[in-house]
Amino acid sequence: MPSAAADTTIEASRQNAVTQAVEAATPAVVSIGVRKVQRVRDPFANDPFFRHFMQRPQYREARSMGSGFVMSSDGYIVTNEHVVSNARDIKVYFPDGETYAAELVGSDRLTDLALLKIKADRLPHLTFDTDSEPIPGEWVIALGNPFGLFEAAEPSVTVGVVSASNRNLQSQRDGRLYRNMIQTDAAINRGNSGGPLVNALGEVIGVNTAIYSDSGGSVGIGFAVPAPRAVEILEELRTNGSVDRSHYTGLDLVEVDARIARALGLSEVRGLVVRDTDPGSPADAAGFRAYDVILAVEGTRIDSRDDYAARIFDFRPGDELRFTIERDGTRRTLALTLGRRG
Repeated sequence: MPSAAADTTIEASRQNAVTQAVEAATPAVVSIGVRKVQRVRDPFANDPFFRHFMQRPQYREARSMGSGFVMSSDGYIVTNEHVVSNARDIKVYFPDGETYAAELVGSDRLTDLALLKIKADRLPHLTFDTDSEPIPGEWVIALGNPFGLFEAAEPSVTVGVVSASNRNLQSQRDGRLYRNMIQTDAAINRGNSGGPLVNALGEVIGVNTAIYSDSGGSVGIGFAVPAPRAVEILEELRTNGSVDRSHYTGLDLVEVDARIARALGLSEVRGLVVRDTDPGSPADAAGFRAYDVILAVEGTRIDSRDDYAARIFDFRPGDELRFTIERDGTRRTLALTLGRRG
């Protein structure tokens, strides 16, 4: 039989950066229980005969589970927008068994982030790492409640590496824009949504949000909203309850194709061509003209309409943006101050 000293040595040898990060993060990782109303799809809705007899839309109550984490000691909690959308009530379950009713402070469908608030203080919370770029190959840990299996229990832990950063998923799904995401092979399953992706120091580098899968289970391709973007959106939600996306440029844009590139003498088939500008608009004031080709916004290369939408949505009315354009074969920079839709 091993001695007590030997047992202590063995136990100590099993401790590493990952186990220490998990131990530090676990108290702040929560399960999110949601009761929501869903519309029942009528299987005969497209049948002309049965449509005549259809009554008012039918709804049913549904329950779902997701994950989240405490971002401040005074009870603010991060999760995904798709976890809490259409919620009638929201409950937060801590690993120690404590349960709280939660208020939805605000949500942003585009980035798929939501902020909750519970009436509690001096809570364990996680810290975002917004200063360093994720390093491909570095160890990362995903924590959460896969498939809603464990309501008030310590989170499930999966470990992997950063597979890549700045990944763009299919342009827009259900009104969401998943751009510049962190890709990881740490297993993320349904129910993990909204949980933290932490580094070996226990700092949050991303919010687990989406997976690529044919089966609905993890195949080692998961995606997280990077910490800098998450913090920016969450702070705006905390302050205003929503994200102001009412910006207005007055630009009428068309994606450059091969025909347009030939007609304008462009060396590359990329960018957006200005078809027109609204009189008196920010674009008009900035000096845009028809047939200008937008190649970059604030130094970010613009190849397509999706690139443009993703970059513009990072800014708010009143922000001044530098556009790199090509006009008559010459590149130049125009400064445009975003307006607000009336």
